[in-house]
Amino acid sequence: MQRQGRFTRKKSRRPAVWLAAIVSVLLLGGIAYWAFTHNNTRTNGEGNVETSDRVAARTTAKLSTEGEGTKVEPSSPVADEPAGMPDTGDVNQTYDLVIRNGRVIDPETQTDREGLNVGIVGGKIEAVTSQPIEGRKLIDASGLIVSPGFIDNLSYDPNPLGVWNKIADGVTTNIAMHGGTSTPVAWYRHYEGERPPVNFGASFFYTEARNTLKIGRYSRATPEQIEKLKEMAVKALENGVLGISFSLEYVPGITAEEVIPLMKVAQQYNVPVYFHGRYSDMEEPGTNIDTMNELIGYARATGAAVHVDHINSTGGTFSMKQSLAMMDKAIAEGLDMTACTYPYDYWGTYLNSARFDEGWQERFRISYEDLQIAGTGERLTKESFAKYRKEGKLAVAYAIPEQDIIDSFGSPHVMIGSDAILEPGHNNHPRASGTFARTIGLYVREQQVMTLMDAIAKQTLLPAQRLEKQAPAMKYKGRLSPGSDADIVLFNFETIRDRSTVEQPDLPSEGIEYVLVGGQVVKDPSSLHKDVRPGIGIKSEFVRVEEAGAAVDWYGLSVPTLEYRGQSYFDIRWLEQKGYTIAWDKQSRQYTAAKGEPEETPAVPPPAPEGELILERGYRMSVGDRSFELISIGEEAFAPVTLLREML
Repeated sequence: MQRQGRFTRKKSRRPAVWLAAIVSVLLLGGIAYWAFTHNNTRTNGEGNVETSDRVAARTTAKLSTEGEGTKVEPSSPVADEPAGMPDTGDVNQTYDLVIRNGRVIDPETQTDREGLNVGIVGGKIEAVTSQPIEGRKLIDASGLIVSPGFIDNLSYDPNPLGVWNKIADGVTTNIAMHGGTSTPVAWYRHYEGERPPVNFGASFFYTEARNTLKIGRYSRATPEQIEKLKEMAVKALENGVLGISFSLEYVPGITAEEVIPLMKVAQQYNVPVYFHGRYSDMEEPGTNIDTMNELIGYARATGAAVHVDHINSTGGTFSMKQSLAMMDKAIAEGLDMTACTYPYDYWGTYLNSARFDEGWQERFRISYEDLQIAGTGERLTKESFAKYRKEGKLAVAYAIPEQDIIDSFGSPHVMIGSDAILEPGHNNHPRASGTFARTIGLYVREQQVMTLMDAIAKQTLLPAQRLEKQAPAMKYKGRLSPGSDADIVLFNFETIRDRSTVEQPDLPSEGIEYVLVGGQVVKDPSSLHKDVRPGIGIKSEFVRVEEAGAAVDWYGLSVPTLEYRGQSYFDIRWLEQKGYTIAWDKQSRQYTAAKGEPEETPAVPPPAPEGELILERGYRMSVGDRSFELISIGEEAFAPVTLLREML
């Protein structure tokens, strides 16, 4: 019995030993797995764990179709893992102002990091770092988003009332590209004298120029008048306007015979043309599809850049997906096109405009009761419509499907523009006060139809890029990296929202805690600082070819150069003298240089003619795995001389 007992005990240990071994292996494996994933996972702020792959995936919006709408999955307000720009700045320096411990979002570098400090000297950002830095003045940004200041590129004149509602909505640069001026010298002088808190600029307003020639709304310009309008546009561009703007629906008499010559001027000067399209509905004759075909046709015929104003209310209402698809196809063709939208499902304009010409009810699928006088609670009747039309009142029209707004947000080529600024009397659409806060509060936080990064890009980087080719000041706006202008907005993601309504369009937005323009605090949580007025005029600038620069020796070949903004450039055709072949791709706007055997000796490039415009058209050249930004003079492209040092 004893032996049997020993045998029984020995047999009973064997499973225990194996079990212990298995547990040990599992334990060691778990430890190894934890060690491996410790730096590759994090919680998403809701108690869930995300792998680094999922975190990285959220740096860019993940769009999926849900029914008829575009949704973003996921849309967490939590910052991504450290990425984007590296820490910069001198920890031993004392900055003029330091914004401490904020969540910095910079669309250009795709930075979205918490706990960063921003150091400002003068009106510039000099440091963005996780290291402690000191400043003469401090702002505690704990719990706040630190973003580039918002750029409203589809606004109007920066009047002394409306600019403060823009500041309260986070706008630091107010550009009148749906309107503007035909006399920029006087316009800029006037607003420089008023010293607004926002930066400001304007387009050449074609309608105003036309009116000075007493051309009727429904009349065509004569050939002589068109020549005069071209001269006015050239003069305005030379005096700083940022582009040319047309309002075809409001001035039906404008025809292609007028548009094309002005588009050619815009192409020559490398500035965009902003269009309020000719049609805003899907009722024949004249539909959104005709609008898009017309604008795409102008871009194709002239090579000029085209921007579609408020595509949600003109050019895309009831046809948004189709209209955006047409624009995408044009961009794929190599045309330079963008658009903007605003986050409201109702538009607004003056009742005495051509938009309310006969048949408006059928075109916009509304009736009198769908109209409301802005700044009041009054809905219209047939009788009151006639009365207010004579008075030229602005009414809002509940006529945009919300799905069109959501779909417009899904396009990477569509930015945000308010199409309004508050004026005395408050007969304004609420977008004059709430566009930018509403975009984030309603469509990012609440409805989650796009990521916070994408929304901020649409409100900062995209409008800056649209205008920066000939307006050098815009290259330093819409960004938060060192060297950028210190135009900054700090907001609370949990509380940011618009308050303005049709009845009260003057109500300022909430949740925007600080606004800085040029490094100066214009708004803090306590108030607007109306004695602080740092806004500056934003203008186009043009450089022309002067005398040739010094020639450089390139392996025995004397290559002439020219100077542009402190850098030397050479005609890329000189590469052919050393056996390189150069190919051009219109879609990507890129040249490619490759070593080859030319069939015949290429001609020596002539020097660039003096007085010719030097332009930045966004062209690039790739040589192997390197890429260089080019400048253009006439039809020719010029590369930085540094390229020669890297080639045979």
